[in-house]
Amino acid sequence: MSALDRLAPPLFIFIWATGYIVAKLAAPYADPLTFLCWRYAGVVALMLGLALAARARWPSPRQMAHLAVAGLGIQALYLGGVWVSIRQGLPAGTAALIVNLQPVLVAAMAPLIGERVSRRQWAGVALGLAGVVLVIWHKLTLGASFGPPLGLCAMALLAITGGTLYQKRFVPQFDLRTGQVVQFAAALAATLPLAALLEPMRIEWNPSVAIAMAWSVLVLTAGGISLMFYMLRHGRVTAVSSTMYLVPSVTALMAWLLFGETLGTQAIAGMAVTLLGVYLVVGKTAPR
Repeated sequence: MSALDRLAPPLFIFIWATGYIVAKLAAPYADPLTFLCWRYAGVVALMLGLALAARARWPSPRQMAHLAVAGLGIQALYLGGVWVSIRQGLPAGTAALIVNLQPVLVAAMAPLIGERVSRRQWAGVALGLAGVVLVIWHKLTLGASFGPPLGLCAMALLAITGGTLYQKRFVPQFDLRTGQVVQFAAALAATLPLAALLEPMRIEWNPSVAIAMAWSVLVLTAGGISLMFYMLRHGRVTAVSSTMYLVPSVTALMAWLLFGETLGTQAIAGMAVTLLGVYLVVGKTAPR
């Protein structure tokens, strides 16, 4: 196992967890779809520059089509659904719980792409979900009044699950630079008309938004998405998706350190349960 194989999961978890911090920074000053359009455009410019400088190999037309479809799910529908649902009033804890059903769906659908999920791994998936519930329970709110935002968040869950499985099935190997140009260009093409139709496209360029945008483009996307794609290329999709169970725990620790949010014994216990669940799914002794 290479050094990157060992470092990729913890780096990905840390980077992915910062997404909620970024959203908190940008939310008061930018419409969600408008912010995402700027983010997608920034990623396209960055990755295109890197690809041209390195003379990276471009996907075939068929691969481009598959990458665009996967990108619509993983980027446009997932991020758009989560950001808009939270902006419409869905509590972040509820959104986090819905999105963290992804490993359950991935495990259930893994046989469609030829992966077998063992009983030990199913136990890990269940434990991981239980741990997530413990971590975010004090922020969890469910109610009929959140109908449309709940629907958007559910759409985001289905989109990232379907996009991840689709990419693993149809285009598992591609250059991360050129591939992301294709994916984020597709996401921008889908999101920009919706932003123009549904929002005043307000964005106030102040230090908070500038920091959030730079982090979103350079770290969350160029770093986090690239690491996720790398892990999908070199691992099983069930194991990769299960690492996302750890994101709420890391986010809770960050919020405690940066914003003074409460971190009780229940949340700490949930972190331990989640860690055990993820180990059961990805541990070396788990059946392959």
